[in-house]
Amino acid sequence: MYNLLKGKRGLIFGALNDKSIAWKVAERASEEGATFVLTNTPVSMRLGNIDELAEKCHTIVIPADATKVQDLENLVTKGMERLGGKFDFVLHSIGMSPNVRKGRTYDDLDYNYLQQTLDISAISFHKILQVCRKFDAISDWGSVVALSYVAAQRTLYGYNDMADAKAMLESIARSFGYIYGREKRIRINTVSQSPTLTTAGSGILGFDNLVDFADRMSPLGNANAVECANYIITLFSDLTRKVTMQNLFHDGGYSNMGMSFRAMKIYTEGLEYRDVKVVKKDSN
Repeated sequence: MYNLLKGKRGLIFGALNDKSIAWKVAERASEEGATFVLTNTPVSMRLGNIDELAEKCHTIVIPADATKVQDLENLVTKGMERLGGKFDFVLHSIGMSPNVRKGRTYDDLDYNYLQQTLDISAISFHKILQVCRKFDAISDWGSVVALSYVAAQRTLYGYNDMADAKAMLESIARSFGYIYGREKRIRINTVSQSPTLTTAGSGILGFDNLVDFADRMSPLGNANAVECANYIITLFSDLTRKVTMQNLFHDGGYSNMGMSFRAMKIYTEGLEYRDVKVVKKDSN
């Protein structure tokens, strides 16, 4: 522990269970000396066990639907009252696609579901920032981080309309990063994390294979949830005061790879196996 966040106050969205990246961030923030409040939707609170995390971190959970401005205004007001001041850091770890959950492919989207995907996974970020600005809720030189994914820039089979949401999320970080930066030196970044085995990620088509492929492609291997939390802690700290409006890849090098030896080896072995089957079939 380095006391990187000693004396800092925060707001953490999206912790559901101990698989959540937000959960790991909360644990690490507490270890580094921060105080904070946790929040999630009432439905998610019933499905997960966020109250256990709150008890462990000596804090409270304030229910809020991040798509509803009124809920966010109540959250920000009560959060500052609880902590005795403004937030020094905010984590947005929110994402969900009804199209993915319902098995709708990208060329057969339900547009009502698409609107929900964008509202939950991206527009909620804008609403959080706008409400915080309205209430002057973030301290000068504060830090805001949202979790993204490489599918915002590259097409990944099965990621569906969540890719559109992540692209919007990153755009919001840049646009609001400029406004908040010029006004109060508040920095806003997104972290593009390796595919991580969370409750939300497991609903994506072929997710296990995606995790394996990314791990084979990355020279350092996939980053896990705890490693992601450690990285986010540095972004909340004063060590990164001039980093803003960036999408920061935390993926073991995956985002800069074209093909790795480990991935090519599996592909080659698959071709050899296929050719053997073809030869046997022809000989029969």
